[in-house]
Amino acid sequence: MIDHLDHLVLTTARREACVDFYTRVLGMQLESFVGGTPPVERQALKFGNQKINLHVQGSEFEPKAHLPVPGALDLCFIASIPLAQVIERLKAANWPIVEGPVMRTGATQKIRSVYVRDPDFNLIEISELA
Repeated sequence: MIDHLDHLVLTTARREACVDFYTRVLGMQLESFVGGTPPVERQALKFGNQKINLHVQGSEFEPKAHLPVPGALDLCFIASIPLAQVIERLKAANWPIVEGPVMRTGATQKIRSVYVRDPDFNLIEISELA
């Protein structure tokens, strides 16, 4: 019945720092769009064929998760570049690696990963297929 993930929603307490991390450090593209009921301008972080819609804590759009809180996510992204280049990019951005590189089990096969935390302390796993 389910084919793939279209988007997810990230609740942030620090919008500017969040946008900086996902665009400057991870290379996603910031997009503005109009959506919801009533229609309002919103923001999303695009990568590949997916996106992360942003909600600012206390100003979430309806409908929303039952308990939307910053720092509750644990996400894994497959990188479009080799993990060695990811590590270099993180170092160049002065973004600390929490753990890794380590081997993990991905959705389709083994992956090699590093872990970082975003500005809201969500755990972000960046991986390459092993």
